[in-house]
Amino acid sequence: MPKILLVEDDALLLEVMRCLLEAEGYEVCPAANGKQALELFGTNRPNLVISDIMMPEMNGYELLEAVRALQEGITIPFLFLSARTERSDVDQARRLGVDDYLFKPFEASELINAVRARLDRRRVIELFDTRSAHLQTVIMLANVIETRDPYTAGHLERVRRLALNLAFALNWNTEDIAILEFGAILHDIGKIVVPSQVLKKTGPLTEKEWILMRQHPEIGAKMLEGVDHLKAAIPYVLHHHEWWNGSGYPTGLVGQGIPHEGRLLAIVDSFDAMTTNRPYHSSIPAADALEELARYRSIYFDPAMVDAFIQTYKL
Repeated sequence: MPKILLVEDDALLLEVMRCLLEAEGYEVCPAANGKQALELFGTNRPNLVISDIMMPEMNGYELLEAVRALQEGITIPFLFLSARTERSDVDQARRLGVDDYLFKPFEASELINAVRARLDRRRVIELFDTRSAHLQTVIMLANVIETRDPYTAGHLERVRRLALNLAFALNWNTEDIAILEFGAILHDIGKIVVPSQVLKKTGPLTEKEWILMRQHPEIGAKMLEGVDHLKAAIPYVLHHHEWWNGSGYPTGLVGQGIPHEGRLLAIVDSFDAMTTNRPYHSSIPAADALEELARYRSIYFDPAMVDAFIQTYKL
């Protein structure tokens, strides 16, 4: 539950805003002035600060400056509420690093929309901070997987690129697309336990070898379970070999019962497999691979996703 530090010296307005925000599901920490708010900031670590400007003891400008001086307050969204509409006041707020400015009187919907916008942007920033911090490690791990199977060199990067293009075509949101990037890169991580002689075998696999190979989605998913920032990528790892008609593995899910992450990755993973040389087959042209996807829509692949892939793929 997002936590909001709400600072306003008008007790009635403070109570009205508190009720509005709590009705939207937010946890509100009320404060009557900047000094009290600064103390609450240190003990409550809010996700957003909403503050009046003209207050006793410590005004809004001083509070904003004090918050920004704290290591943990540098990136916290800060929203000013004020009846002061002079350009100089707005400019001063901007110089101090305010994120938004709401003029009194305002409608309840204006307040709620401003809060949602600030918190949504904060979530995206945090997500991409995590992405930047861990992407290089993930790529390094993926490279280890690929070095064990020279026939799939570049596979993970191609799948990542194809998956991102399809997700954009399907209008996935920013957070889902960021998670997809990890999922695409890590989808074959379970192959790290498959013997090299099986990965590199040029002839048909034996039944025993197929059993080993088909374990890689579940093994990969278990590997990610203990990594908090990668758990959201598990559906890509676990379900990218599920087929629309239920004949896939590891769980034989059917149609819409397959998570959308697995349905998307099944398409791009299969396309890349068809268009590159593998131990067990030669590559085919992209145009032929698109025809194969179209032929097996509603059999192996999500038909709507296949249509979007074909429409957006550039030969």
